[in-house]
Amino acid sequence: MTEPSPTGSGVLQVPHLRRRRIVNKSMEALALLTALIAVGVLVLVVFSVARRSWSALNLDLLTKTPIPFSLTNEPTGLANAFVGSIVIVGLATLMALPVGILIAIYLNEFAPPKINASVSLVLDVLNGIPAIVIGIFVYGLVVVGHGQSGYAGAFALACLMLPLVARSTQEILVLVPNSTREASLALGVPRWRTTLSIVLPQTIGGIVTGTTLAVARVAGETAPLLFTSSIVGTSINFNPAHALQTIPVAIFEYSESPDPKDHAQAWAASLVLLIFILVANLGARALAARSKRRMGLG
Repeated sequence: MTEPSPTGSGVLQVPHLRRRRIVNKSMEALALLTALIAVGVLVLVVFSVARRSWSALNLDLLTKTPIPFSLTNEPTGLANAFVGSIVIVGLATLMALPVGILIAIYLNEFAPPKINASVSLVLDVLNGIPAIVIGIFVYGLVVVGHGQSGYAGAFALACLMLPLVARSTQEILVLVPNSTREASLALGVPRWRTTLSIVLPQTIGGIVTGTTLAVARVAGETAPLLFTSSIVGTSINFNPAHALQTIPVAIFEYSESPDPKDHAQAWAASLVLLIFILVANLGARALAARSKRRMGLG
């Protein structure tokens, strides 16, 4: 190994120092360029969607229902799709959230290391399964013999949300210091009570963050809903026992319509969905930062 040689001025002469600096600056420039490309793609997508949706972006989009085969200029909207999305995503959250939290608590607090590693691997694999595969699975399991419904759609989305909620909760539980658990156990508090009263309250921010990201992830899924909740009417329906229209399915259907007005409404619904996902992600980042500050990690 070549040792740096001192000079009369007291500065160490490191071999190839100039080349190392050039490589370092080049990598920094490349990283900056890729970051700018990512931001540019996002700006381009938002601008493109906003430009195409401007003509149909109004209050009618949120308050009016579709009028099929209408030959008049009566205003229409996608109120039924927005209501259906809220109902189905809300039910999916109620299904996935408690199960995901319980899985994470068991793996991190009670499970042996081998079971922890095995179940974590299963969650990672489940997280990587394509949404259309989940849709076909739920179709064969629930829809065949019973028909489409909002419950079936919510179950399909819950299958997509479950690994996200479980893994994010598991990761935030790892950040809770073991000294906190040990202090509680040393006072004679049972392990389940320690987990429920001491550990879990410190992770609420992280759990909310993971849930928010999971909701943003499934809010735009189309494939599972095509199999489970796509044969719908045009009226507003809150009953999940029936098939409910959703924003992603409405965008898909309107994009294939020959009517330019339907195309404009599809773009407008896309913009609303895009804004929701952006706001959800920004909110999740804010909650994550707040949670880290509370746990003394920020």
